[in-house]
Amino acid sequence: MIDPTPGDPELVLRVTRLSKTYATRVVTGVDWALRPGRVHALLGGNGSGKSTLLKMIAGVVSPDPGGVIEIGGVHHASESYGPSAAAGGRLRFVHQDLGLVDDLSIADNFALATRYPRTRLGAVDDRALVRHVRAQLERRGLDLDPRLPVGLLRPTERTLVAIARAFDGVEAEPAILVLDEPTASLPVDEVAHLFDTIRELRGLGHSIAFVSHRLGEVAEIADDVTILRDGAVVGEGEISEFPEARIVELIAGHPPEGARARRPSGQTVAAPALSLRAFGAGPLHDLGLDVHAGEIVGVAGLVGSGRSSLLRGIFGDLPATGTVSVAGRVLPHAGTGAAVRAGIAFVPEDRQRDAAYPERPVWENLSAAILARYRRFGRLSTRRERADAPSAMARFRVRAPAASVPLAALSGGNQQKVILARWLRADPRVLLLDEPTQGVDAVARDEIHELVRDAAERGTAVLVVSSDLEELEQLSHRVIVLEGGRLVDDLRGDDVTREAITHAMHETGA
Repeated sequence: MIDPTPGDPELVLRVTRLSKTYATRVVTGVDWALRPGRVHALLGGNGSGKSTLLKMIAGVVSPDPGGVIEIGGVHHASESYGPSAAAGGRLRFVHQDLGLVDDLSIADNFALATRYPRTRLGAVDDRALVRHVRAQLERRGLDLDPRLPVGLLRPTERTLVAIARAFDGVEAEPAILVLDEPTASLPVDEVAHLFDTIRELRGLGHSIAFVSHRLGEVAEIADDVTILRDGAVVGEGEISEFPEARIVELIAGHPPEGARARRPSGQTVAAPALSLRAFGAGPLHDLGLDVHAGEIVGVAGLVGSGRSSLLRGIFGDLPATGTVSVAGRVLPHAGTGAAVRAGIAFVPEDRQRDAAYPERPVWENLSAAILARYRRFGRLSTRRERADAPSAMARFRVRAPAASVPLAALSGGNQQKVILARWLRADPRVLLLDEPTQGVDAVARDEIHELVRDAAERGTAVLVVSSDLEELEQLSHRVIVLEGGRLVDDLRGDDVTREAITHAMHETGA
């Protein structure tokens, strides 16, 4: 059913009175519009309804009756809107979950979205598909074999492939590109490359809806902004009208708390909590590093610099050379078990794949690293696990209906706090964090930072990898910079700034 009422020529996309109800209403009467040739940021905390709103616009989630979705001047009643209407309106999406099929090749994932090319006899033309996809990848600066299974890609590569697929053919005529957290796993150089592409598309008359929890990115790339809280619009207008403090207040529903001042670095203790000598893992080689108790050391670097390999090698999840010492004792190269016994905790970059038990209840996820506490005479007391969960949830600011709900039912920020709490409950000597606030909202980000600072104040040595330079600036006592597998800079005190980190990452000949 299409409403013949003509639309507003100044808008390429408009939704009116759009709602969605599951067990409860998660989006309530949203009005939202996108103007041509603009980048419009859609902001809100985890659970605010952003992703549900975008999925309704994509036609993959059915809205409640009574709303209207207008694309290119054509009105669609919400109850009859679907994927074909979205495709007909030249909408392209990169969803937060990327929508990639791990078991299929990169080329096949492209073909799922754009159809398979055919020979004159009607057979699938695999060679033509591979040629086309290779050209699209190269256009986006990706040196990847189109025949490679998506499941073998790193998180950053997966994101860039999904973006390249969305951009495939989009330049041909004006289109609407919807990007839901596209930069969540991208390092700073790739974010800059993506933003250049977005600006180019905007200059050609395309319209972009952009979702990000990184408010610095929003200020850099957006023209307009709409802010959601609890499924409703609480603020909208041009980005110039919304300083960061106001955005955070609208997202949280209250004024932001003052940030805790960063303590000076340079603790002096008899021995480092973590010491690396002639360390190598992945691209890393001959690395020396000391991290003292109570010190938060950030790790910066471009793709291929060895950031994640550093953490995985220390944790025993990646073959390593050289020595790793904790509190003066050298660890054997005996895998993750030896690292855990020595007091090393690791929160990996890909939470869903490597750390979470999504279908298990929150209480099980919270206690997974401290099961020894609940064993008596060889038996596990799940009753005590469940009983302890509510106090742990309160301590680590985990918001959930109950400890018995599956982890998957929680927002991304609360899931990350559960994974972090799992390790912090074990009082680790060393805490390794890989992209700790990737894909979480501004409020959850601040709460995670506070949990990390609290752990450092209790004497934990923290090593944190992040592609968010603002995070490194706010959280770290000092920042080491990796390039080509080597440590090329060690920034301390007043030198820990985004500008200095960026300069060190791109400095040549170091």
